[in-house]
Amino acid sequence: MSIRPILIHPDPRLKKLCDPVSDVTSDIGKLAEDMLETMYDAPGVGLAAPQVGITKRIFVMDCVKEEGEAPRPMVLINPEIIAASDEVNTYEEGCLSIPEHYGEVSRPKLVTMRWMGLDGKTHEDEFDELWATCAQHELDHLNGKLFIDHLGAIKRQMITRKMVKLKREKARA
Repeated sequence: MSIRPILIHPDPRLKKLCDPVSDVTSDIGKLAEDMLETMYDAPGVGLAAPQVGITKRIFVMDCVKEEGEAPRPMVLINPEIIAASDEVNTYEEGCLSIPEHYGEVSRPKLVTMRWMGLDGKTHEDEFDELWATCAQHELDHLNGKLFIDHLGAIKRQMITRKMVKLKREKARA
């Protein structure tokens, strides 16, 4: 397992529609392991393949936050939402590709998702609260959308300008 570099917005790879995964190969298994290690190291609760420069429809998440509770790492390949509640939750979202910037985003409180697991089988589960928000946030990444795309234009432009400045500073370092 290895920690992969996380792309920082703006990067054209973060705005691309990702390609479906056709087979669960050893390369996909290795990608999933690396993504989980990268996510935990960051630290974050979710990470999508385009954030590590891979335009495939796969993301990982683990929203267990309680001290002493066992981690629950999940790998979702070719995920899709098959049902969503009318009721919404608003969370202050952040993103590993937009470090230290947050914004309130409203999304369905409950979502039912279907995906392929590393076992090659189809899985289905209902997510709520932070799990639902995280799953939808990561699915957005696979569709070339960032959480800031849910914010107003002025706030989105302000964050983007700060990210351009951060990338310039990192390039000089």
